[in-house]
Amino acid sequence: MRRFSVIWLALGLASTSALACSDLLNAEYRPLAGKEKVNLCKQYEGKVLLVVNTASKCGFTPQYEGLEALNAKYADQGFAVIGFPSNDFKQQEPGSEKEIQDFCTLTYGVKFPMFEKVHVTKEQATPLYAKLAEASGGRYPTWNFYKYLIGRDGKVIGDYPSKVTPDAPELVGAIEKAIAAPK
Repeated sequence: MRRFSVIWLALGLASTSALACSDLLNAEYRPLAGKEKVNLCKQYEGKVLLVVNTASKCGFTPQYEGLEALNAKYADQGFAVIGFPSNDFKQQEPGSEKEIQDFCTLTYGVKFPMFEKVHVTKEQATPLYAKLAEASGGRYPTWNFYKYLIGRDGKVIGDYPSKVTPDAPELVGAIEKAIAAPK
């Protein structure tokens, strides 16, 4: 009987945890050049996230360096940058996922999680980007390095156009406020 109670309790906690995950993060994506999908809920539930669509041949590409610095600075406080390469804007991300991975690692030392190449524009947006746009009042990325800040509760706090750099005071301030918010 006691063993049954422990199993029932474990199942109850597992289902409670699954219910706590926001619909926004209820999605699976492969790590860049990887094969096995990662459930964003399981991986990032309870963290503050900065979701960014990236490209290797864009004027904003040097933002990789700042994004990596943000990720390194706040990672131990429950923050993560997650990148999604996209070729939606003037084909500025034409390479294979392996080529993108090599470029990011070798050129900018990117260690933050990068996921599979996706579409982010209205017509073809992957489910995550469609949900991000809906949660931010219909604002889809208008160019590469568009940023969505997600709170620990899985809700969009704000979105930032490409011109807002990773070290911009308004972005850093919003990240620090989100990190400091109660869990």
